Amino acid sequence: MPAPRAWQRMLSGRRLNLLDPSPLDVEIEDIAQGLSRVARWNGQTSGDWAFSVAQHSLLVEELVRRLKPDTPSKWLLAALLHDAPEYVVGDMITPFKSAIGPDYKALENRLLAAIHLRFALPPVMPRELARAIKQADRTAAYLEATQLAGFSPSEAKRLFGKQVEGEEIRLTPVQPDQARNAFLARFAELSE
Repeated sequence: MPAPRAWQRMLSGRRLNLLDPSPLDVEIEDIAQGLSRVARWNGQTSGDWAFSVAQHSLLVEELVRRLKPDTPSKWLLAALLHDAPEYVVGDMITPFKSAIGPDYKALENRLLAAIHLRFALPPVMPRELARAIKQADRTAAYLEATQLAGFSPSEAKRLFGKQVEGEEIRLTPVQPDQARNAFLARFAELSE
């Protein structure tokens, strides 16, 4: 019996093997397309459009830039790509990822390593950068939870910690093509 198919065909024509991803099969247009159509919070947000992972990625990169203004573009690119594997595996909420267990995290890490290699980033981030991205990610989750997903500030604080950075940022879900184009534009700026 042949092994089950483990690859996904992308609009670029690439076939990304999800179990053994190659950097050669990663294209930024495919990432932007996928992330712009993947909804944060499983789509349980207010607004005419879902708040996409592409928008979330842009928010996290902005928050890293605010937290550490001297961050080189290369590391801001890593922040922008922090959830890039979700272009093929979707955005599972944290409790579900925990229920699946370590196999899911290993798959996600292999995909992220291939993405990083494709764009000349190390497969594993320096610890300080990883911490800054995690802090920005939690801040983004707090802002999204309180502004879009119906959480009270006290509930969001309990789940994500008290967030002060970025409180003035107002989030507005946009159409997928707008999110894709903004993601690609920021990628281009950081890649120069």
